[in-house]
Amino acid sequence: MTVAYVPAPDRYERMHYRRSGRSGLQLPALSLGLWNNFGDDFPFEAGRAIVRRAFDLGITHFDLANNYGPPYGSAEENFGRMFAHDLRPYRDELVISSKAGYDMWPGPYGDWGSRKYLLSSLDQSLRRMGLEYVDIFYSHRFDPETPLEETMGALDTAVRQGKALYAGISSYSAPKTREAAGILRRLGTPLLIHQPSYSMLNRWIEPDLLDVLAEEGVGCIVFSPLAQGMLTDKYLHGIPEGSRASRVATLSPDLITDEALEKIRALNEIASARGQSLAQMALAWTLRDPRITSALAGASSVEQLEANVAALDRIDFTDEELAEIDRHATDSGINLWAASSSV
Repeated sequence: MTVAYVPAPDRYERMHYRRSGRSGLQLPALSLGLWNNFGDDFPFEAGRAIVRRAFDLGITHFDLANNYGPPYGSAEENFGRMFAHDLRPYRDELVISSKAGYDMWPGPYGDWGSRKYLLSSLDQSLRRMGLEYVDIFYSHRFDPETPLEETMGALDTAVRQGKALYAGISSYSAPKTREAAGILRRLGTPLLIHQPSYSMLNRWIEPDLLDVLAEEGVGCIVFSPLAQGMLTDKYLHGIPEGSRASRVATLSPDLITDEALEKIRALNEIASARGQSLAQMALAWTLRDPRITSALAGASSVEQLEANVAALDRIDFTDEELAEIDRHATDSGINLWAASSSV
């Protein structure tokens, strides 16, 4: 006989929550991303343990996309099983998001930003997860071939149909973000949030995008705050066997250059002086700016998840620390999503 999951009664006592732009929605300072480690290539019970522990720690936001896996769709299917087993009684305490915009199924209607693709994909995502609605539905990337009015109109329709509560965009440039926010405002469905990549080695959002988000009243949830794992102690001594950079994945070994290692080691020394791991400092650093609503991080184990949450114990920085970080936290050519956000 299986014992029903009961979440920790003190789950809201440690977590910090931040308002998304000018909306009424608050998100945990750390959200759980299911991009990696929740497909069929990862043990289901290990992923389930991570999700349960996340909720115990006050992480209420779980971020997915249609093609997370592998194979495509499997992260949503597995999360749907976890939801059915453990989380369904707590649906109203959860923020669950999904996205469409990248390759998902064959043919012209399974990619990019058409109304046909986005709304079909959302229906599929809801079926896979066993949900009546998602809290946030994102356009996963800007589509230069589809009118922005069509893509934003699809998000508006999803909200009006009750299949999503809020609309979001991911990896849009500052000008396109402003344009998208204006279209959605006119339609009556405000843009809730933008999800860009951001880390100490990928600072593209700082010159323009954060200002636009603040002006438009849009939240910001940053993904890849650990630079696909580069901002961990994993690569301090080169590329270990079995690491993400040692196999074909999102982190090419070409990025682990001597120059990058020098930066990572210098940043690690700053973190050690703060009493944090490099990963903890990297997460805390993304949250130093009040315009950032949440940092989105994955986890491959409960222990890694707990270490990530512990980063929130120390998110304050002195001016001296920030200046020293700035000496080493410079662009390292790791923005894999630049093609979308440079249009």
